[in-house]
Amino acid sequence: MTWSFPIGRLFGSELRVHATFLLLLAWIATSAWVAGGPEAALVNTGLVVAIFACVVAHEFGHALMARRFGIVTPDITLLPIGGMARLERMPEDPGQEVLVALAGPAVNVVIWLVLTLALGATTRLDALVALDDPAAGFLGRVASINLFLAAFNLIPAFPMDGGRVLRALLSIRLGRVRATRSAATAGQVVSFLFAFVGLTSGNLILVLIAIFIFMAAAAETSDVALRDRARGAFARDVMITTFETLAPDDTLDTAANAVVRTTQAEFPVKDPQGHVAGLLTRQAIIAGIERDGRMTPVARAMTTGIPEVGLRDPVDAVLGHLGDGAVPAVAVVDGNGAFIGYVTRENIGEWMALSVPARD
Repeated sequence: MTWSFPIGRLFGSELRVHATFLLLLAWIATSAWVAGGPEAALVNTGLVVAIFACVVAHEFGHALMARRFGIVTPDITLLPIGGMARLERMPEDPGQEVLVALAGPAVNVVIWLVLTLALGATTRLDALVALDDPAAGFLGRVASINLFLAAFNLIPAFPMDGGRVLRALLSIRLGRVRATRSAATAGQVVSFLFAFVGLTSGNLILVLIAIFIFMAAAAETSDVALRDRARGAFARDVMITTFETLAPDDTLDTAANAVVRTTQAEFPVKDPQGHVAGLLTRQAIIAGIERDGRMTPVARAMTTGIPEVGLRDPVDAVLGHLGDGAVPAVAVVDGNGAFIGYVTRENIGEWMALSVPARD
């Protein structure tokens, strides 16, 4: 995710923080300092950090349960509206999906039990309205938030945890694609309710959550439908095989001429051994020329770390690499690792529109 940076690794997943989360911390600290001085700023900032530590624990609940089913979680990102665990894929078995979805809220329930039963914290629902009220106690506020997080995430608003449980249960009868559409529709209805309540109450966070739910539900519905239609296809079926390549020491001027001469939106960059060294997009060419000049080597502007797949790797695996938008394409290599083609999400869509009949 753009505008996020890593702060470490835990249980095999990279922990990232979005820049806007730091802005949230700065805003809370400043507001508390103005209202109550440095002590209030310290307490309120510590409370937010503790809450988001619980959010991280929630996301690792999903990640560790998914690991039991062989699913990797490359990273977890902290956002102002919560956390996001980027699972390599969601399990398609309904029972496994239910377990992965419920693992996160279960972590919050365990934290709440520890704080209340072992540490004597008192759960007060009114603490959710006035988190800055010291009368509720630090541990009491953290306990109340964890109980709220567990309940809130179980609302059947796909792709929240409760929505994923709903999708898993519906898929037993409807199939995964139709179940996803139904759960996503329910999630978008709930998002409209969240937006209405947020706008009428002045709760900006609730409005942001509503926007996230609406957009994420639509995106995941499209992704599930795409994967379903791609079932049985291989990388060799969808890869681009006619293209021009660049070398790492070519200049951006050479790349710019290639843009004018061809219809390509991206150019593979091959090393002398025939392996893919990176990929240079049209946008990167324009930005590189504006920033560094036309004689800048391609190697300085290209995207590196391009994932590689074999000819017989399924399209579903290709979509897994392209899913988060971190790379513009996936390289296709032969048995010796030589670069022979590449796949973008756009050309998968074109292949499906032209070659695969739609089915429900």
